[in-house]
Amino acid sequence: MKKTAVTLALVGLLALGGQAAAVICTIDAVPAATLLLPYFEVDLSNPNGLTTLFSVNNASATAILVKVEVWTDLSVPVLDFSIYLTGYDVQTVNLRDIIVNGNLPQTASAGQDPTDTISPKGSFSQDINFASCTGFLPPPPLPASFIAYLQAALTGKSIPAPFNSCAVGPCCAAQAIGDNIARGYITMDTVNQCDIINPSTPGYFGAGGTGHATNQNVLWGDFFIVNSAQNFAEGSDLVHIEASATNPATSTANRYTFYGRYVGWSAIDNREPLGTTFAARYLNGGPFSAGTSLICWRDSKTSQNQFSCPAGSGNPPWFPLAQEGVVVFDEQEHPLTQTGCTVSPCPTITSQVCPAETQRVQVGGASLPVNSNFGWLYLDLNDTIAGNPNPPVDPAAAQAWVIYTLASNGHFAVGIDAIQLDSACAANHFFP
Repeated sequence: MKKTAVTLALVGLLALGGQAAAVICTIDAVPAATLLLPYFEVDLSNPNGLTTLFSVNNASATAILVKVEVWTDLSVPVLDFSIYLTGYDVQTVNLRDIIVNGNLPQTASAGQDPTDTISPKGSFSQDINFASCTGFLPPPPLPASFIAYLQAALTGKSIPAPFNSCAVGPCCAAQAIGDNIARGYITMDTVNQCDIINPSTPGYFGAGGTGHATNQNVLWGDFFIVNSAQNFAEGSDLVHIEASATNPATSTANRYTFYGRYVGWSAIDNREPLGTTFAARYLNGGPFSAGTSLICWRDSKTSQNQFSCPAGSGNPPWFPLAQEGVVVFDEQEHPLTQTGCTVSPCPTITSQVCPAETQRVQVGGASLPVNSNFGWLYLDLNDTIAGNPNPPVDPAAAQAWVIYTLASNGHFAVGIDAIQLDSACAANHFFP
């Protein structure tokens, strides 16, 4: 009798539970229609080296379908696949399994999984059929030729045929850093069918969630960058991006939305944009012997395709991304001053701190010098892209996301979301 009463009480709580309170134009950790993994690393040379894990979770009892898109560090789409989630389901993904071994996550809706063994459902969970997923789910292993293409695309090497899309000469899709580490970012959207299109494809979005992508605010997740060889890991929440078809900020043409560059700033994606200005701590000493690094995701406001390479001579025209202003403060509030400065105010940092769509930047390195071992950073990452259609309401606005990582050599690392000082819904163009 007590067990039955407890079960009924739990069912009642689940039935009464509503969506967490959330505010459009404020990026908060609540269920969302889109998730952003802002940066990943996978060491292709060392099986025990860097890899990135993430989870995608369903906060509702309703079964859903998720489109996962892998992008390079210069925002070229290179792989997409679908993940089916029953109600309250969770799927964990190790990117080494995909990029090195060619094994995609194994999920399937009821129509492709009649015995309920691939994606079993729980007692509170819905399990339905997405007929469009027949032939897509569960996905087969990636062919060796596709794995070779994926690795080349994510490391800035020349893309092999038949995946090369340049009319003349070799093609690249990423920066050629030369360390054989695959880098990029990932987006995840709730969708209503399995297909081979992505957010940059016409028809993917429709106003009010009527395209392939839906406006179901039910996704949540986290990620970890793991370095087994160095014996430490870092992690954070995925970036949760809500959709709203009724809020003027995400449904009015010419406003800045998360996928605005792919929909001509029509706002039919209905996704809230990220911030443009951030505050982040840095600690380069004491227990944090490996110092502080920034993970920066940025919006080039360009629908980027493969480009002629080698990278460095044929990079996209928007590269490198600039910024309106970066100021470094020590713990006595002194701003960074340049050597030889004899007048006030002294110049601030002028180099491109985060030039790609996604990257890791060492605080105290060549592109981000500091004037003390301890302090904080004011980061105004707005940028107008020359010759590119910028959001009409505010052409200088540029959404971004920043995480700062504090690390101790071989011991531990801590990833913390930088403080958002604004939103691209109403970008702040001030810096000290």
